[in-house]
Amino acid sequence: MPKSKVRKKPEAPVRSEALRASTASHGLRPSPTWYPIVMASLMVLGLAYMVVYYLTSSGTSPHVPVMADLGSWNFAVGFGVMLLGLVMAVRWR
Repeated sequence: MPKSKVRKKPEAPVRSEALRASTASHGLRPSPTWYPIVMASLMVLGLAYMVVYYLTSSGTSPHVPVMADLGSWNFAVGFGVMLLGLVMAVRWR
């Protein structure tokens, strides 16, 4: 049986090479070593804040004065801190 001819692959366009070169020149360096530590700490801190709010908002537990003054805004504080950690996670390299 005869062997089929091998086809050459088309060369990549010059434009994509220029795009890759310009992306590399922007300095996409890896994140510093402290970055994932701060990121994870923010997410855990936001979760801990919400857990403390839930535990202290019941009638039998003592109230935390700052949390009692904020009322339902404690959800915004807890989710905001967790969201900040999530934004950091998206930008992590």
